[in-house]
Amino acid sequence: MELIGGNRNFRNLLAGQFISELGNWFNFIAGLGIVRVVSDASPTAAGIFFVCRMLPFALVSPFAGAFVDRFSRRQVMIATDLARVGVALIFLSVTSADDLWIAYSATILLSTFGAFFEGAKNAATPNLTGPEGLLSGTALMFSTRFLLMAVGSALGGWAAAIFGYKVAFIINAVSFLVSAYTVWLIPDEATRDQGTADRMANKASGPSFLTELREGIRYAFTNRFALTILLMNVIWALGGGAINIIFERVGGVHFAALEGWNPDVAVAMLWTAGGLGLTLGMLVAHRASIILDRNNRHSLFIGWALIIHGILFAAAGLMPTLFLFAVLTFVSRALIGVEYAVQETLFQRSLPDYIRGRITTLDRGAELTVFGSFSYLSGCAMYYITPMTLTMISGVLSALAGVVWFGRHSGDSFTLGMRRSETVEEPLVSEI
Repeated sequence: MELIGGNRNFRNLLAGQFISELGNWFNFIAGLGIVRVVSDASPTAAGIFFVCRMLPFALVSPFAGAFVDRFSRRQVMIATDLARVGVALIFLSVTSADDLWIAYSATILLSTFGAFFEGAKNAATPNLTGPEGLLSGTALMFSTRFLLMAVGSALGGWAAAIFGYKVAFIINAVSFLVSAYTVWLIPDEATRDQGTADRMANKASGPSFLTELREGIRYAFTNRFALTILLMNVIWALGGGAINIIFERVGGVHFAALEGWNPDVAVAMLWTAGGLGLTLGMLVAHRASIILDRNNRHSLFIGWALIIHGILFAAAGLMPTLFLFAVLTFVSRALIGVEYAVQETLFQRSLPDYIRGRITTLDRGAELTVFGSFSYLSGCAMYYITPMTLTMISGVLSALAGVVWFGRHSGDSFTLGMRRSETVEEPLVSEI
């Protein structure tokens, strides 16, 4: 609350994300629903939809990261928001199976523009919060996103069931317009530190775009901590990539038939449970990090949190009711929410400002490449296994990320430094 109340620029960015994420979840539930309706609930069609949502983001992310490190982050966010206003309205023309290509194309465009927006936003956040507010800022940015996963998916599900899909698509378009306005209120100089601003001013005589792109890739693969985060997130995505198909099949097909749920409401209920769990985890992350720092246990916590959350989600595959499935989803996501806030703060603090956009988008892009690929493979797997079996497989694969963490690092070498002055950022980087 102190960060929100005392930092106008961060507050504007957070407000923009809140509004656009709300619209995004309306779009997600409505887009998934209309694909289900016009394709007669084809799991292949759902799998293609998820690939279109994830894979373009992954493929474009490395270029987007180099782009936002080279040009105005504020202008990139505004331009991509305005472009997405028009794209969101394209979904209104999908009325039959022959129009599926339109839904896929619009999803690809939203994902592509989203990669540039996310790269600029993530790179700018540490500058807007300052070192002393980074953990709180990270927790707020992701907790509001995950809260919107809960609220937006629930509202999107009910809106689709009551008013139809077109209303959800219009809300999504308006949300991007509001987001562009809130970003416009942020001064451009607030999104960078002075050293990076000077590099931008001299970019005409500096390295080329491709050189900077290669620099980012080289850093990601030669810096031990950055590579660890990259490997861990990719491994997690092996199981996490199935979550889209799991919620769609478990809620929209399995429990809809078993317990008589409305398919859209059942799917939204699972996304709501996951979103609320992640939100809770993010909101308690600051307090948890203080306790972990006092006992120097951040490394142990990250590894075990990943393993236990995977086991809990695998256990959801044994549950006989949608309610019990949602409860275990909530608990597993709450645990991973705390872990992710701690992990992401360590990662952000370790990255120099001039290269932050490239590294964070490369990490996110690699994760989503695997995530999107396994979304499609999970859709194909529905012809051979049940969604409950897929849930158990997903949990076990996600837990392997904790094993990778322990394999890469022994002992407790990482701390957030919450009890130290936040001005000692360089010693923290050297520790990592």
